Amino acid sequence: MRILLANKFHYPRGGDCIHALDLERLLKDQGHEVAFFAMDFPLNEPSEWHRHFPSEIAFTPRAPWKMLKACVRPVYAPEVRRKFNGLLDEFRPAVVHLHNIHTQLSPVIAQTAKERGLRVVWTLHDYKLLCPRYDCLRDGKPCELCLGGDKRFVLRHACLKGSRLASAVAFLEARKWNRVKLSTWTDAFLCPSHFMKAKMAAGGFPPDKLHVLHHFIDENKLAGTRLPALDYYCYAGRLSAEKGIRTLLQVAGTLPYPLKVLGTGPLEPELRRQHAGAAQIEFLGHRPWEDVRTILGQARFSVVPSECYEVLGLAAMESLCLGVPVLGARIGGIPELIRDAAAGATFAPGNARELAGQIQAMWTRGRPMLPVEEYAARFSASHYLKTLLPLYEGRR
Repeated sequence: MRILLANKFHYPRGGDCIHALDLERLLKDQGHEVAFFAMDFPLNEPSEWHRHFPSEIAFTPRAPWKMLKACVRPVYAPEVRRKFNGLLDEFRPAVVHLHNIHTQLSPVIAQTAKERGLRVVWTLHDYKLLCPRYDCLRDGKPCELCLGGDKRFVLRHACLKGSRLASAVAFLEARKWNRVKLSTWTDAFLCPSHFMKAKMAAGGFPPDKLHVLHHFIDENKLAGTRLPALDYYCYAGRLSAEKGIRTLLQVAGTLPYPLKVLGTGPLEPELRRQHAGAAQIEFLGHRPWEDVRTILGQARFSVVPSECYEVLGLAAMESLCLGVPVLGARIGGIPELIRDAAAGATFAPGNARELAGQIQAMWTRGRPMLPVEEYAARFSASHYLKTLLPLYEGRR
């Protein structure tokens, strides 16, 4: 099958990019012909389709022309349409699989593909189709004001970075590429969790076009023997407010159990200063996967303390596949991964008292023997393809 993948970046910038790149490799390994469409960017991985990538945009206030171009593309993208049409003419795919395409690219590519009679599948990596801000957060708390279809709340509350200009661009983008248009141009929306599917349905998207399909984990990442548990627990993820890292560190500083923190993000300097005197908290920064696998794989348990609607929770998936139980917040798709007591436990997001109690309970009970083979099969590439390929072919 000839498959065209589209994502705003073509390098491992975040979870959406990593998934799209992993899928590109997986499909090629399975014998499919695959092309990629992304924004031109210096860090992109090499691609034979690079000449079709539209030019880079960046929100740079000190460069007025670049800023204007960045503000215009979300609602008017003739270069994107032209370059995308050129790629379609040359590659001639049977299906176009969209990932994270807003702003740097544009939903105009969904319209273009459908107008040319192609099947369009769209994997949802955030809540952008429901929330102009993309994460359903306001003042650090879940917000569903825009789910009813009225996107003016993003203007009223200046939801995007506290900026009236950025919020106005997001409002115009949501109005231009509205639910009715996107539902018409897309044959199947892939929701990584039942939670996301429910939110999309509540937002008015056609239920018959919503399909639950968990992301997969590259089996090569999990190769090796199960590692023995050592005396620490672990956080692996972005150091940002919506991930609940402040609450976790607040609690960890009052407990005697060692915590290893893997990852970086905008809060890293602040958190390192605040907890510099806490001997039980160790910041390890960004590490290659080989190190993450060892550190996470030897933890008694991992903590996923998110305070936002997590689409699913890649860190929790990786933890379970390594035989490490998960203490996760009861929010978004996280509870769907923690199906029984062996897999871990949950707590109310942002509730420091309940989090502290669950950390103590999980530390005391030790690490159970998890059925890693079952988790690996559940999140395997082969399982993923069994659902994806029929959707590509219109058989589901």
